[in-house]
Amino acid sequence: MGFKKKQMLGFGLILLFLAILLSFMMFTLNNLKSSMTEIVENRYEKVQASMEIRQLFSRSDREILFAANDANKEERAESLEIINENHSLIESKIAGLSGSLTKAKAKQLLKEFETQYASYSITEAEIIQKIKSGNSSDNLSSLMDDQREKRTKVISTMDDFKDYQEGVMKDTLSNSKQTYEDMIGFVIFAVILSILVISVTVVWMIRSTSKDLQSITKVIKNIDFKNLSVIPRIPVRTTDEIGDIAKSFNDLAESLEIYNRKEKDFTEKISEQNWIQTRVADIATMYQRIVDVEVLADRFITRLAPMMGASIGAFYVKRGEGVDMRFVKLASFAGDGEDSGRREFRLGEGLIGQCALEKKSKVIEDIPEDFQLVTTGLGEVNPKSIVIAPVIFEDEVVAMVELASLEAFTKLQKTFLNQVLDTLGITINNVEGRMEIERLLKESQAQTEELQAQSEELQSQSEEMQAQSEELQTQAEELRMINEQLEERNRETEEKSKELQVAKLNLEKQAEELKLSSKYKSEFMANMSHELRTPLNSILILSEMLSDPNDSNLNEEQQEFARVINSSGQDLLTLINDILDLSKVEVGKLEVVFDEMNLSELPELLHRNFDHVAKKKNIDFIIEKSKNVPDIFFTDEQRFQQILKNLLSNAFKFTEKGSVSVQIKKADEENVAQWIQTKGASNWVEIKVTDTGIGIPKEKQKLIFEAFQQGDGATMRKYGGTGLGLSICREFAKLLGGWVIVDSEEGQGSTFTFFIPSMPEGFKNVDEAIAASPEVAAANHEDSAAPFGDQGEPDAGMMDEEDRDKAKPFCNKTVLVVDDDHRNIFALKNALKHEGMEILTAENGFECLELLEKGNNIDVILMDIMMPGMDGYETMTRIREQSKFEDLPIIALTAKAMKGDREKCLKAGASDYVSKPLKLDQLLSVLRVWLTN
Repeated sequence: MGFKKKQMLGFGLILLFLAILLSFMMFTLNNLKSSMTEIVENRYEKVQASMEIRQLFSRSDREILFAANDANKEERAESLEIINENHSLIESKIAGLSGSLTKAKAKQLLKEFETQYASYSITEAEIIQKIKSGNSSDNLSSLMDDQREKRTKVISTMDDFKDYQEGVMKDTLSNSKQTYEDMIGFVIFAVILSILVISVTVVWMIRSTSKDLQSITKVIKNIDFKNLSVIPRIPVRTTDEIGDIAKSFNDLAESLEIYNRKEKDFTEKISEQNWIQTRVADIATMYQRIVDVEVLADRFITRLAPMMGASIGAFYVKRGEGVDMRFVKLASFAGDGEDSGRREFRLGEGLIGQCALEKKSKVIEDIPEDFQLVTTGLGEVNPKSIVIAPVIFEDEVVAMVELASLEAFTKLQKTFLNQVLDTLGITINNVEGRMEIERLLKESQAQTEELQAQSEELQSQSEEMQAQSEELQTQAEELRMINEQLEERNRETEEKSKELQVAKLNLEKQAEELKLSSKYKSEFMANMSHELRTPLNSILILSEMLSDPNDSNLNEEQQEFARVINSSGQDLLTLINDILDLSKVEVGKLEVVFDEMNLSELPELLHRNFDHVAKKKNIDFIIEKSKNVPDIFFTDEQRFQQILKNLLSNAFKFTEKGSVSVQIKKADEENVAQWIQTKGASNWVEIKVTDTGIGIPKEKQKLIFEAFQQGDGATMRKYGGTGLGLSICREFAKLLGGWVIVDSEEGQGSTFTFFIPSMPEGFKNVDEAIAASPEVAAANHEDSAAPFGDQGEPDAGMMDEEDRDKAKPFCNKTVLVVDDDHRNIFALKNALKHEGMEILTAENGFECLELLEKGNNIDVILMDIMMPGMDGYETMTRIREQSKFEDLPIIALTAKAMKGDREKCLKAGASDYVSKPLKLDQLLSVLRVWLTN
């Protein structure tokens, strides 16, 4: 069945069921309409008519009673008129009902009603007549009784008629309801049946259609569009439109297969033609600029053999004419010396000679087993195919080509060979022509040159004398000009050499002056350090001793004086260290050691060192560290901490209320690049120190980074300070590869941002600067070198037992103090006596050696370096030269500490090294170590 017929049949069945359903519904509705019409228009009207008759009858009866008993004459007349009207209406109603009744019982009841009403009407007429005659009610009683009896019968009959009609109406209504219910049931059944029939029809249509379409889709999906040589076919199961589609697809597939085959054949032919043309063009290009037949033969066979897939080949060219004509081998491919083919042949000799004679190509496929020609490193191989072809020019063989292959030559290769050989004859003829022309040209040139040489020989002889004289004159003139130029250049060179020499001497003199100035500055800074630290050493030691409440006899106020002296001395020491650090930075010789440090410990370290300051000033101290900040960081930890100490000290100093906060986060390299070069750093960290202090005016924000500068004089008077802290911060930051910037508003607080890179490799230029020359150096003082020291006082109760244990090594020990400054001797003498030690003193090296020679039982020597007469270096060297003093502990003490002094002291014989001003705890710790050892 066709697709169209299926669609028509399916939709036809659906429409048929819908038409049947609608017809039944119309029929049922018409029945309901008829029943309702009968109820409304027939039964209801009859019941209504019977009710109206009864009402008229009852009204007439009331009017008779009224006229007979209570009415006056006018009222009686009016009542009689009403009775007559009612009588007429009752008769007309009865006539109307009589014409519309169809039921026998209804007709019977109406007939009885008419009979009884006629009898009642006669009695009523008699009563009316007597009322008109003026009889009283007593005279009418018998008639009224008779009238009342008849009225009862009439009313009873009329009620029966009404009840009958109402019963019929109820039956009709019940039938209508039943009909309606039956119709509803049938409609539901019909709808369900229609749905089933429609569903079955639709499913049948879809399945029958989709099955065919799925078979078509499956075949189309299985098509390999990359290979259209074989296309699957759709089986034709039907003769409908889908079957037509399958037939059309199969026809299309067949057409595509034919087209694909033709396209492949065409492509293959084009590819073969391109292959041939490309190689022909390649060989034709090779012909260019060849002027020798042997070169042509060698290049041709070398290029042709691989293109033909040949394993061996030979190229022969015709030589001679007539009986002397022969073909000589000029080139071969993969030949085997003399055994590789014939050296030459004549026309008709062998197959190759026969091919030359016949001017035809020949391909040999059946090659004997003993024909061994192709040679490899492992042996010889039989070729499978041999081709012999002539090269023809103007119907004459000018050359022969023979090729052998391990595979059979293809048709394509043979076609290619023929096309190549077609142009080769012309090329050979052209090359031979050019060779002949070149030969003739050379002969002609040789003859011309010979004649010209002979003609010119006489002319040259005649002109030789004149040319020689002119040449000598020209050479003399040239020599004179060259000499003048050389003299001028020599003068210029000498002048430039003198200028360069003067400039060199000036530069050397300036360099020497700079070197001398640097040396003087270094010596001055070292001497200043010594001269300042030497008295400071005594001040700090003695003030520390006096301020100790456990060991001092001073009262509390005097001890406070001593603490103030000690604190002032420490401030002076810090100022000296800052000046020396700044000096070292300015000359570029401050030692910077890049090493690994742990940034995760930084917040705890800052809290430990500044929480007590914040608590004392009643301000908040907040530290925030971002999660992306690396824990491991490469920089100079000492300088890094010193920068943070200076920034935080300034923040707390200038903040009276509010807060000081530190924010540590990973810096954005693009943001850092606007301030400083970012090359060479593995990553950057940004540390912001923010306070709510007095702030800095905009015009002063550059000035504060200069040495000895503060915001203004009022600030210096109120808060104190030297103005070196921020200058040192920025210089140290530059040494570490970073930078410090400020953002502040007067009265609102300040934010100092410290950018610092992580430098695992450090700075090469810093290392070179350090190694360049001796530098100005302050002592490697531990107090200033460790920016975040423990600033708390030890608990006395916890130290009692410890102090007693530590004091034991000093009891009955003899120490020799060698120093030219009586103040230092006095301070050390009192400090060490307090520890229970015996003190010997010497003011120079000579006295030290004399005391040692006297045999004093000395346990340790404290040796000053800078002394008159014999300094500490020479003294220690002489002591160590004596074998009995090899193990004697010598601790070097100096206030003039230059770079390398520690190594110099140890090399001279010192056991340890301590810089001035001394810290008593540090000195006692060093003594304890060497005395116990």
